[in-house]
Amino acid sequence: MLIGIPKEIKNNEFRIGMTPAGVRELVAHGHQVMVQRDGGSAIGFTDQLYQQAGAEIVKEPEEIFNRAEMIIKVKEPQPDECRMLRPGQLLFTYLHLAPDPEQTRLLLQSDCIAIAYETVTDAHGGLPLLAPMSEVAGRMSVQAGAHALEKAQGGAGVLLGGVPGVAPAKVVVIGGGVVGINAARMAMGLGADVTVLDRSLPRLTQLDEQFGPRLKTLFSTAETIEAEVTAADLVIGAVLIPGAAAPKLVAREMLEKMKRGSVLVDVAIDQGGCFETSHATTHEDPTYEVDGVIHYCVANMPGGVARTSTFALTNATLPYALALADQGHKAALKNDRHLLNGLNVYRGKITCEAVAQALNYAYHTPENLLK
Repeated sequence: MLIGIPKEIKNNEFRIGMTPAGVRELVAHGHQVMVQRDGGSAIGFTDQLYQQAGAEIVKEPEEIFNRAEMIIKVKEPQPDECRMLRPGQLLFTYLHLAPDPEQTRLLLQSDCIAIAYETVTDAHGGLPLLAPMSEVAGRMSVQAGAHALEKAQGGAGVLLGGVPGVAPAKVVVIGGGVVGINAARMAMGLGADVTVLDRSLPRLTQLDEQFGPRLKTLFSTAETIEAEVTAADLVIGAVLIPGAAAPKLVAREMLEKMKRGSVLVDVAIDQGGCFETSHATTHEDPTYEVDGVIHYCVANMPGGVARTSTFALTNATLPYALALADQGHKAALKNDRHLLNGLNVYRGKITCEAVAQALNYAYHTPENLLK
């Protein structure tokens, strides 16, 4: 199979769809790989390294989209990229379609086959291709929140861990999944007073057993969310419903009760955000203020640590990329129910039920289309 890896064009996005080591594996399996010139140079993956791994370096993205049978990316295709997709071409990347009707419309028009990293599942009920970036985003959310709390950044001027004689900051994490666990770990490591809210009692039990009395856990209800958020210095939104838009758990009215200079970090912004006042920002201009509360809503947060993120992402995606290339998309999808769950768009039809419901499209079962 001829595989294309274009340079990412989203604002301040320096990740790339595959490391040189990943390319070498694809080539060892008999596949051809094209990488756009300077696609990974910003994070130390030079064109020479890709050439040594067996890749062909091409100058323009148009050539990759015109020739490749499968496109491997990191972020959702931007409008210009969507328009370059060809009928029947395979796209393997993050999509986050539920809050993005324009991208969905363009993908349907392209007649491509789009597999979303974020809805591929595993035998344990997890999301193995979302997990590595969730780990990164969870850890980064505390770094970003701690920085935003500094007075020069518009925050209240609070140090997360405090100092002897001064109380630490109160950090509230809404959601006890991969993002939430990693955020809690980082916040506790910095000495903060940390509480995690979740609606799963087994998950809260697991967190209690894992971290002990250092971590407070609360069952998530509208009442506990309001009580905890209004008392917090830093709130991390870490809620995920696979494939669907994130629920709005913090209403605009709650902001009026929060401390001036407190910070909201919305890690769910890729799925529309879990705070009512959230809108996507960029690494270039990451924060804004509403009712005295600082919002950090960068939609590609792991792109800030692009080298670490690219290694972590390739580690997770490479086995699936090899399966798609070795077997072809139909056989690979039929042979792996969990990979099939990643299929969101197939030749002009929506094959992810959560996306269909969110955007009012007809849902088509992927099994029927693959016949």
